[in-house]
Amino acid sequence: MTDLAEARLKTVRDHMALETVHDWDAVIATFEHPRYEMYGSGNVFDGEAAVRGYFAASRTPFPDQGNEIIAISHSDDTVLVEFWLTGTHSGPLRVKGETIAPTGKSFRVRMAASFEFAPGSDKIICERPYFDQGAVLRALDLA
Repeated sequence: MTDLAEARLKTVRDHMALETVHDWDAVIATFEHPRYEMYGSGNVFDGEAAVRGYFAASRTPFPDQGNEIIAISHSDDTVLVEFWLTGTHSGPLRVKGETIAPTGKSFRVRMAASFEFAPGSDKIICERPYFDQGAVLRALDLA
């Protein structure tokens, strides 16, 4: 494996670990340009302000949201990750214009994400999580 491939794998591992501890400045620093494209919902968060807004909104209902890497691989300018997304519903959750009060229930759902890199760089230009929008709701017995 090349030094660049190793650096990209490290960037993704660091990125995911930093999300878990809410070190948003350090997460932003893993990007060349912050961008998330959410394949479950179709939402796109482009730029630092939008990405920070996504972090705030997604951690309000699940402040302990975390991830556990199952598998990680590198190919060309992409790193692919399979992981468990975990969390506890301890804050208000907005679903289809309604707010669901905290249930205290925990979830653990399997997800995948691709991390795209600019050629020759170890900085992320886009994270694309792939997920079933209803998986967390079903895990919390809310759907």
